[in-house]
Amino acid sequence: MDFINNLALGFSHSLALHNILYCFIGALLGTAIGVLPGLGPLATIAMLLPLTFSLDPISALIMLAGIYYGAQYGGSTTAILVNLPGENSSVVTAIDGYQMARQGRGGAALATAALASVLAGVIATFFIAGFSPILAKAALSFKSPEYFSLMIVGLFAAVILANGSIIKAIGMVVIGLILGTVGTDLNSGANRFTFGTLNLMSGLEFVAISMGLFAFAEIMSNVAQKASAKTDLHKVSRLWPSKQDFRYGTPAAVRGTLLGSVLGILPGGGAALASFSAYSLEKKVARDPSQFGKGAIQGVAGPEAANNAAAQTSFIPMLTLAIPSNGVMALMMGAMMVHNIVPGPMILTQNAPMFWALVTSMLIGNVILVLLNLPLVGLWVKLISVPYTVLYPAILMFCLIGLYGIENSSFNVYVAAVFGLVGFMLHRLKCEPAPLLLGFILGPLLEENLRRSLLLSKGDFTIFVDRPISLALLLLAAVLLLSTMMPSFRKKREEAFAED
Repeated sequence: MDFINNLALGFSHSLALHNILYCFIGALLGTAIGVLPGLGPLATIAMLLPLTFSLDPISALIMLAGIYYGAQYGGSTTAILVNLPGENSSVVTAIDGYQMARQGRGGAALATAALASVLAGVIATFFIAGFSPILAKAALSFKSPEYFSLMIVGLFAAVILANGSIIKAIGMVVIGLILGTVGTDLNSGANRFTFGTLNLMSGLEFVAISMGLFAFAEIMSNVAQKASAKTDLHKVSRLWPSKQDFRYGTPAAVRGTLLGSVLGILPGGGAALASFSAYSLEKKVARDPSQFGKGAIQGVAGPEAANNAAAQTSFIPMLTLAIPSNGVMALMMGAMMVHNIVPGPMILTQNAPMFWALVTSMLIGNVILVLLNLPLVGLWVKLISVPYTVLYPAILMFCLIGLYGIENSSFNVYVAAVFGLVGFMLHRLKCEPAPLLLGFILGPLLEENLRRSLLLSKGDFTIFVDRPISLALLLLAAVLLLSTMMPSFRKKREEAFAED
């Protein structure tokens, strides 16, 4: 009964006309962002964060969530029709989806992607609704030592599951942790890394850093590349899969949903890892693996279900444990803090309407995505033909207005500009900036729980190993660290991200 009552509470808020509107706007923007190569939900959410400050917290989070899972859907459209994945999680979809389009089956591929996404979205939403309260209830027994150890595990996992070199990922996390210490220490009142600047007394602005690292850096990278991809569009005829497509695609979608639901929870995981893993799984269980790469329906259904499921279940650790599993969740966590909502185990009691409204809005959003996108396939493909030289000045102006509006000060504009250059250099050096953002978000929480623990134990570090849960988490972190030294693990990790 509690489950039904909770869903009823959520729908009472998410079905409000203004929240449906914001869900629609988020899904629409997310799809457009997913279609456009080189932008992505991270940059878009970073750009739109300042606009949400004036919104009701529930409406703001519903819209931002819609952008995220909408982007996973939108990336498949151009991946299938023109072989241009709008999102890195749609790279795998392009392998077989584009071949289906070349064979005149583009409509069936699009419908399969849509149906698999809806199936995954619905199942993942119920997964969130059922699993989150259990995890939040278990987390109520956590004290500061357990939270400290849990965050250590989160940072280590983020390093392992980040793209590229492990050493570079560790460097990004460390830089993020250092940036999180900038400002006035609340315990001692000392100024740290402020260099006598009053603007840094309260620390670096989260929105300015995220907008610089992702939005500004993406603009500079795209302008520098001057990419003008030739779109070889294949016409869409029949928009419904055949019986054989359903026969092979449905089990693949179910497997992808289950796999994505689990991988989405992992720190550093998310949609991209889920889609690559689902594709590998389908090749292993297929009777004839040689069909993959030639238009196998499983190669569309499995990855699309996996990336949508992972996009939604990645909300679980962020909401219930205050541990963002990827860069987008770090942004969502930052947005919640801006609205004075603290993620963690108490969220189900202190902010139950917001939590359940967000969960039920995902069901509404997945229905909106299907009703919205299949009729607008032609529009999304035309969007690709818009020159980037037209798009980026408008995006840049939008960012600058939002940054200035945070505190009616130009300082955040300068901060974003500096981090834009940093993000551009990181892109050139093939360093993923998402672990940096995770380190910046988790750093102050890590320090706070470390200090609390040592205060309780009067400076005795054994408090972290005396408590069973904390010890288990630290042992898990040690296993993750040792695994990075194994050659076999490194090889498998490199293979998993080879397509990125």
